[in-house]
Amino acid sequence: MNDIDETFSRLKKDGSTALIPFLTVGDPDIETTVALIRELASAGADMIELGVPYSDPLADGPVIQRASERALSKKITTLIDVIQVAQYSRENGINIPFILFTYYNPVLQQGVERIFQLLQSHHISGIIIPDLPFEEDHEIRLIADKYGIHLIPLVAPTSQQRIEKIVRQARGFVYCVSSLGVTGERTAFFSDIDHFLDQVRRASSVPLAVGFGISSREQVEKFEKKCDGVIVGSAIVRQIEKHLVNNELGIDRAEGVKQVGNFVRNLKGLPLIS
Repeated sequence: MNDIDETFSRLKKDGSTALIPFLTVGDPDIETTVALIRELASAGADMIELGVPYSDPLADGPVIQRASERALSKKITTLIDVIQVAQYSRENGINIPFILFTYYNPVLQQGVERIFQLLQSHHISGIIIPDLPFEEDHEIRLIADKYGIHLIPLVAPTSQQRIEKIVRQARGFVYCVSSLGVTGERTAFFSDIDHFLDQVRRASSVPLAVGFGISSREQVEKFEKKCDGVIVGSAIVRQIEKHLVNNELGIDRAEGVKQVGNFVRNLKGLPLIS
């Protein structure tokens, strides 16, 4: 069984909802990303999305765009580098599922079959490709299934008539976009979000995870009642920018990593570490 399936099955038995943080790998550098992965796992993350820095990220807002720019400026954070970071984290005892978040062009450049072979051999359980439409993903879905990797689809409130077709082929979970537009922290979500999630739930045989704009414990609690997983991206990347890039508190890297971990602990509803 894929690790994503096992994790959702365990959480369901416990009556819990998955917390899925997102990191831009290489922001501010590879070594810090590895430390952050370890910290987020200990802070209660149930899975982690590993974002591949990309120069033209259509789905990402300004916070993640800046993170990608910082990572790319090092000239060492490629799709292959991100996969190797996952493997290194595994070798250092991190056992929660990893999900690769990348755009289609880097996959195509490296070769689709080769990438899925690497995902399997480097213990990455799923992949999200936001600019690959459902109507054009048939070949990749076949290859993903061949290697036991979950190709995770995104559905948005605007998907409407396409929702059933998209989720029918879903593996792992359905990524439900809570807001229109790009990623970024929000105080309000799509006005008919409950109806949208009900639509997806009726059509889906796999778990639902909600993302885009979630940034506080209160918002996590809101969606915990409606779905199986909550994805938090920009809010965590902003904490990295604050504590490890701009270093507004004038602290060392270890303390900065801990501060990001405490932000995730708060999202999870766990006690903070002093």
